[in-house]
Amino acid sequence: MNDQQCIDFLQWCLPRMGYRWPGFRKVRKQVCKRIVRRILELKLADGNSYKTFLETNAEEWKVLDSFCYITISRFYRDKQVFDTIRAIVLPDLAQRAYATNEDEISVWSAGCCAGEEAYTLKILWELSVVQHLERIMSFKIVATDKDAQVLERARRAVYSYGSVKDLPKDYLDLAFAKEGEAFRLKDSFRENVLFLQQNIQKERPEGLFDLILCRNLVFTYFEEALQCKIMKGMLAKLKTGGILVIGGSEMLPQKYFELIPLEGSRGIFRKLNRS
Repeated sequence: MNDQQCIDFLQWCLPRMGYRWPGFRKVRKQVCKRIVRRILELKLADGNSYKTFLETNAEEWKVLDSFCYITISRFYRDKQVFDTIRAIVLPDLAQRAYATNEDEISVWSAGCCAGEEAYTLKILWELSVVQHLERIMSFKIVATDKDAQVLERARRAVYSYGSVKDLPKDYLDLAFAKEGEAFRLKDSFRENVLFLQQNIQKERPEGLFDLILCRNLVFTYFEEALQCKIMKGMLAKLKTGGILVIGGSEMLPQKYFELIPLEGSRGIFRKLNRS
């Protein structure tokens, strides 16, 4: 399957699974490599033969869907976003909790891959926020992903240098123990971080959240109707005054009257009560 054949195949199959082709343009080679491997496993002649196979074997669509899962992630991915979360978002949420006599900040990391985003938040909280709190406050993170393998990696919390290289050096030194060429996250930064296997298209974690991160997933890869459906569910899970973070290069599928952009930020919104 050459590149043009790959593009033609993806433009045919992606809309049938609720995905949008533009989101896959830059990662198509990764996806097509998996598809070619599958074609060989099935002893099929080419992409057209695989199309025929899909049309007569409904369960194969689940296999194909798994090939479209992109697991690009690392700690502190997008410095500007995490600098804003560290300096503005987390302290602001703590102050709001004080004002309402709450003693917990709750976070949902949606599409968490191997835990890099969730653990980055925990590191920021423990190393940059806790020491400035007026009183003890719990910081709990629920991180969800549909892929059991990446969740197992998240629970092990052992990473290559490529995964942690964007972390500021002081965070890296304080949060990780070196094990040969690998970096193991220290136990104190794994407390109150819960990983759940969930498909964001169908499931959401229980409870309400002060902060929801859904970056480089829904608003990149999913078709607009599905984006709107998922967005409705996420807004229902976000507390009034809470913060939603999407990818810096992503756009929401439509205007949401209850969301306002955080001044000076990219992809960060606050939920207001405008009912």
